[in-house]
Amino acid sequence: MLLLYTPAFLVGVASFWLYPADDSRFLFLKSAVTIHFFKRLFEVIFIHKYSGEMSLDTIIIILVSYFFVSLSLIYTQTFNQGLSEPSIDLKYLGIVLFLIGISGNFYHHYLLSKLRTKGEKEYKIPKGGLFELVICPHYLFEILEFLGISLISQTLSYVTRKWYVSKFEDFPKEVQAFIPFVF
Repeated sequence: MLLLYTPAFLVGVASFWLYPADDSRFLFLKSAVTIHFFKRLFEVIFIHKYSGEMSLDTIIIILVSYFFVSLSLIYTQTFNQGLSEPSIDLKYLGIVLFLIGISGNFYHHYLLSKLRTKGEKEYKIPKGGLFELVICPHYLFEILEFLGISLISQTLSYVTRKWYVSKFEDFPKEVQAFIPFVF
């Protein structure tokens, strides 16, 4: 599992050297991506108790996917450098969602790890936290985490709307980039 997350984490770390920027949005995005994959590495080493092995083809697919997600999140943000900020800045809301997401994800991974003693591979019904309400709260919080990253970056939707406005004189002003009536 270390093999799965290390390349994506290294992309995040390298981004601080490759793209030194004094833009806070870019700094927050690079930090969020790096922290996300650092947390995953931390969990692999200290938290998770795995029930089995993964096939090589699955490892390769997941490794490449995480690597390119990390790389594309950071690289696409370079296109926003020098552009004016969006009229409604969602990066601080994104930071809050990211922190709630990463904390909730970690907490529920911790609860899952407590279901097994060392060497045990048996599955059990999770208890505690939001496991009383949903079967996969760790996924719910990971979705919040990536929604937070999306709001931090505000990249593709903002740039796409800006392109439409510049291309079409009659582009409707009320059509927002991502969130109706807001942004």
